[in-house]
Amino acid sequence: MNLNLKRPIAFIDLETTGINVSTDRIVELAILKISPNGKEEWLTTRINPEMPIPPKTTAIHGIKDEDIVNSPTFREVAKKLVTFLEGCDLAGYNAIKFDIPVLAEEFLRVNIDFNFRKRRYVDVQVIFHKKEQRTLSAAYLFYCKKELEGAHGSKADTSATFEVLKSQLDRYNDLENDVEKLADFSSFNTNVDFAGRIILDENGVEVFNFGKHKGKAVEKVFSEEPAYYSWMMNGEFPLYTKKILTEIKLRSFGKTQS
Repeated sequence: MNLNLKRPIAFIDLETTGINVSTDRIVELAILKISPNGKEEWLTTRINPEMPIPPKTTAIHGIKDEDIVNSPTFREVAKKLVTFLEGCDLAGYNAIKFDIPVLAEEFLRVNIDFNFRKRRYVDVQVIFHKKEQRTLSAAYLFYCKKELEGAHGSKADTSATFEVLKSQLDRYNDLENDVEKLADFSSFNTNVDFAGRIILDENGVEVFNFGKHKGKAVEKVFSEEPAYYSWMMNGEFPLYTKKILTEIKLRSFGKTQS
């Protein structure tokens, strides 16, 4: 089954130096963009992370420091990525919890305010786990009846993810072929930031989802305990979380001035 698209969707897979969204960096990136007319476009590149790749990570994806020493840095490819992703919804396997947050951090490090909020996210892993509870290789075998060759290579994983989603649409009659509906099905909750530190409550108000202020409105906490904003901005929170906090802080300031 082909995807029913109103605008392009980009399937993304990253290989990184590790699994810490805040501190680890991209070493390889593959994007498969599908247009509403069915046209497929690829953007793949190795990236110099400007930090060592730990041996335990190399053991997973096979990329060593010497493999990327002459590759461009993220700063050097960032504008090309922005152009390629213009107007796209985003998709991937475990993308909502990892690939998209990592990409957001990389853009913020080079001072590019790529707008992630206006996009829908389809996570094939979420659909798979809600339906079958498996890994990508097992998903590929289960849905596509093929062994996944080159697993943990970003291009192989990205291509497999696209094939799995199409097969999921063929298999599940209740899974609607619409990116907005797939994005709704992919989401775990109403996260405001990718890390899930801030979520929307039942009234659509941003509230903290951790710590001593869990369940409390962010604006109210910042009003009653201004130092909490500074603590978070100086803490080891993702840059994207800090960006959202700053937006809320500035919005609150605007209200007090009006």
